[in-house]
Amino acid sequence: MKCTQYYPVLQTNDVEGMTRFYVENFRFKSVFDSDWYQHLQSTEDLSVNIAILQHDHETIPEGFRGQTQRVILNFEVEDVDAVHASLDSKVEILKSLRDEPFGQRHFITQDPDGNLIDVITPIAPSEEFLAQFDPAAVGK
Repeated sequence: MKCTQYYPVLQTNDVEGMTRFYVENFRFKSVFDSDWYQHLQSTEDLSVNIAILQHDHETIPEGFRGQTQRVILNFEVEDVDAVHASLDSKVEILKSLRDEPFGQRHFITQDPDGNLIDVITPIAPSEEFLAQFDPAAVGK
């Protein structure tokens, strides 16, 4: 199987509100707009996409309609400090901006449905964690 695109689909009971959140806070634009589904694309990188789907729409298999599952979305960015500064007064920060020994500088917020959003800039991992990486993943 050759995958030509990959993106998460978030189920919600408020398609308009979720769309507005990602457009206003994470620089997405709608490239398909209906009352039950929105396909959002980053205004900065066309390969970054998210879809928002009405949780009880008939396209969802019957036994799964009406369910919403929470996920964690990771947004890897060039400058997490700048993103944090731009969002700090607009969204609730659930995990403060910090450096992690496993190789991330990040903070965590959430969208209106409680999906966690982890905004990350990679940093050098500690020696302890460096040993756990495949050498190709850290440029060795």
